[in-house]
Amino acid sequence: MSETVYIETSILGYLTARSTKNLILAANIEVTKEWWESRRSTFTLYISKVVLDEVARGDPQIAANRLKILNGVPLVELNQIVRSLAAQFLSRSNLPPKASDDAVHIAAATVHGLDYLLT
Repeated sequence: MSETVYIETSILGYLTARSTKNLILAANIEVTKEWWESRRSTFTLYISKVVLDEVARGDPQIAANRLKILNGVPLVELNQIVRSLAAQFLSRSNLPPKASDDAVHIAAATVHGLDYLLT
Protein backbone atom coordinates (compact mmCIF):
# COMPACT_ATOMS: atom_id res chain seq x y z
CA MET A 1 0.00 0.00 0.00
CA SER A 2 1.35 3.43 -0.92
CA GLU A 3 1.82 6.28 1.49
CA THR A 4 -0.96 8.85 1.67
CA VAL A 5 -0.81 12.59 1.07
CA TYR A 6 -3.34 15.32 1.79
CA ILE A 7 -2.94 17.91 -0.96
CA GLU A 8 -3.49 21.40 0.42
CA THR A 9 -4.75 24.20 -1.82
CA SER A 10 -1.44 25.99 -2.30
CA ILE A 11 -0.13 23.03 -4.31
CA LEU A 12 -2.87 23.60 -6.89
CA GLY A 13 -2.05 27.29 -6.88
CA TYR A 14 1.56 26.57 -7.79
CA LEU A 15 0.57 23.99 -10.41
CA THR A 16 -1.62 26.52 -12.23
CA ALA A 17 0.31 29.72 -11.52
CA ARG A 18 1.26 32.13 -14.23
CA SER A 19 4.97 32.67 -14.78
CA THR A 20 6.59 35.20 -12.50
CA LYS A 21 9.86 37.09 -12.15
CA ASN A 22 9.73 36.62 -8.38
CA LEU A 23 12.50 34.08 -7.87
CA ILE A 24 11.06 32.53 -4.72
CA LEU A 25 7.62 32.04 -6.25
CA ALA A 26 9.19 30.77 -9.48
CA ALA A 27 11.20 28.21 -7.50
CA ASN A 28 8.10 27.08 -5.58
CA ILE A 29 6.21 26.69 -8.84
CA GLU A 30 9.02 24.67 -10.40
CA VAL A 31 9.53 22.37 -7.40
CA THR A 32 5.80 21.75 -7.13
CA LYS A 33 5.43 20.93 -10.83
CA GLU A 34 8.44 18.64 -10.68
CA TRP A 35 7.01 16.77 -7.65
CA TRP A 36 3.58 16.54 -9.30
CA GLU A 37 5.00 15.07 -12.51
CA SER A 38 7.61 12.75 -11.04
CA ARG A 39 6.49 11.76 -7.53
CA ARG A 40 2.73 12.04 -7.07
CA SER A 41 2.07 8.66 -8.64
CA THR A 42 3.97 6.98 -5.79
CA PHE A 43 1.39 8.26 -3.28
CA THR A 44 -2.34 7.97 -2.75
CA LEU A 45 -3.64 11.54 -2.84
CA TYR A 46 -6.52 12.98 -0.82
CA ILE A 47 -8.22 16.35 -0.58
CA SER A 48 -11.25 17.75 1.25
CA LYS A 49 -14.28 19.83 0.36
CA VAL A 50 -12.37 22.85 1.71
CA VAL A 51 -9.73 22.34 -0.99
CA LEU A 52 -12.42 22.14 -3.67
CA ASP A 53 -14.04 25.32 -2.37
CA GLU A 54 -10.73 27.19 -2.28
CA VAL A 55 -9.53 26.14 -5.74
CA ALA A 56 -12.88 27.12 -7.27
CA ARG A 57 -12.25 30.77 -6.35
CA GLY A 58 -10.52 33.38 -8.46
CA ASP A 59 -10.00 33.54 -12.21
CA PRO A 60 -12.66 31.25 -13.73
CA GLN A 61 -10.34 29.70 -16.32
CA ILE A 62 -7.57 28.97 -13.82
CA ALA A 63 -10.11 27.72 -11.27
CA ALA A 64 -11.52 25.33 -13.87
CA ASN A 65 -8.01 24.05 -14.55
CA ARG A 66 -7.38 23.48 -10.83
CA LEU A 67 -10.67 21.58 -10.50
CA LYS A 68 -9.78 19.48 -13.55
CA ILE A 69 -6.45 18.52 -11.97
CA LEU A 70 -8.32 17.32 -8.88
CA ASN A 71 -10.86 15.27 -10.79
CA GLY A 72 -10.94 11.81 -9.26
CA VAL A 73 -8.91 12.65 -6.15
CA PRO A 74 -10.83 11.19 -3.19
CA LEU A 75 -12.28 13.43 -0.50
CA VAL A 76 -11.71 12.89 3.20
CA GLU A 77 -14.77 13.47 5.35
CA LEU A 78 -14.93 16.72 7.29
CA ASN A 79 -16.74 15.19 10.23
CA GLN A 80 -17.28 16.60 13.71
CA ILE A 81 -13.94 15.22 14.92
CA VAL A 82 -12.12 17.12 12.17
CA ARG A 83 -14.07 20.32 12.91
CA SER A 84 -13.41 20.02 16.64
CA LEU A 85 -9.68 19.45 16.18
CA ALA A 86 -9.49 22.40 13.75
CA ALA A 87 -11.15 24.61 16.37
CA GLN A 88 -8.62 23.43 18.94
CA PHE A 89 -5.75 24.23 16.59
CA LEU A 90 -7.09 27.76 16.23
CA SER A 91 -7.63 28.31 19.94
CA ARG A 92 -4.44 26.67 21.23
CA SER A 93 -1.84 27.56 18.62
CA ASN A 94 -0.35 30.56 16.91
CA LEU A 95 -2.64 30.16 13.91
CA PRO A 96 -4.52 33.42 13.32
CA PRO A 97 -8.34 33.31 13.05
CA LYS A 98 -8.08 33.92 9.29
CA ALA A 99 -6.29 30.56 9.02
CA SER A 100 -9.44 28.56 9.76
CA ASP A 101 -9.20 26.70 6.42
CA ASP A 102 -5.57 25.86 7.16
CA ALA A 103 -6.61 24.45 10.53
CA VAL A 104 -9.17 22.24 8.76
CA HIS A 105 -6.48 20.96 6.36
CA ILE A 106 -4.20 20.04 9.27
CA ALA A 107 -7.04 18.46 11.23
CA ALA A 108 -8.34 16.47 8.25
CA ALA A 109 -4.93 14.99 7.51
CA THR A 110 -4.44 14.20 11.21
CA VAL A 111 -7.85 12.66 11.94
CA HIS A 112 -7.78 10.50 8.83
CA GLY A 113 -4.28 9.26 9.61
CA LEU A 114 -2.69 10.44 6.38
CA ASP A 115 1.08 10.13 6.17
CA TYR A 116 1.78 13.62 4.82
CA LEU A 117 0.25 17.04 4.47
CA LEU A 118 1.65 18.68 1.34
CA THR A 119 1.53 22.46 1.37
